Amino acid sequence: MTARSTDRPTAIDSFLQIATLRIELKDSDPPIWRLVEVPTSVTLKVLHDIVQAAMGWFDYHLWEMLIDGQTYGLPMEDDWGTAPRKIAARIRLRDVLAPGTTTIAYSYDFGDDWQHTLTLSDVRQGDPALAYPRFIGGERECPPEDCGGISGFYDMLEIRSDPTHEQHAEINDWLDGYDPEELDILPIEAALSRIAARRNAAAKRIVKPNAT
Repeated sequence: MTARSTDRPTAIDSFLQIATLRIELKDSDPPIWRLVEVPTSVTLKVLHDIVQAAMGWFDYHLWEMLIDGQTYGLPMEDDWGTAPRKIAARIRLRDVLAPGTTTIAYSYDFGDDWQHTLTLSDVRQGDPALAYPRFIGGERECPPEDCGGISGFYDMLEIRSDPTHEQHAEINDWLDGYDPEELDILPIEAALSRIAARRNAAAKRIVKPNAT
């Protein structure tokens, strides 16, 4: 008789597996970044939700991910001349992870063209007592939506710092007290908690029947 292998991951193991996700806004100087522990069982659509919550975006615009040459995103009737995409809601994060470190190019708002680098590493079993996704750290506030992309963002900050600029008063009003150095983590934690709460029912269905 052949002994049954114990190396194959169970449904519980797969559900509780997490990875460390670093999100960095490309070309931001100094860097705007976040660190989040994420379940590998989430879909790429939910990974998008996590990035939006962690960064502080409002999910107003289109987005896509590029992983190893393949594009993932929302279903669209027309790809508008871009590379054919796979539907992000049908793909689990764990299915696109490479051994070691996985890098994902994430684009948000095709007009302002916010480019992010998502780096996933340290895949491991999570703590059943904790709720994931979970905010770990970060620095600096996300730019305001619809400010013209990374170059427009820094142009606005420069104009605001120059009282002699003809657009100073207009930009100062538009930014409305925005502080790029201040990161308010409470909205981030609240948004990530809402995503984690959506996983609770599934967690109970998987874990409780197998509890000893």
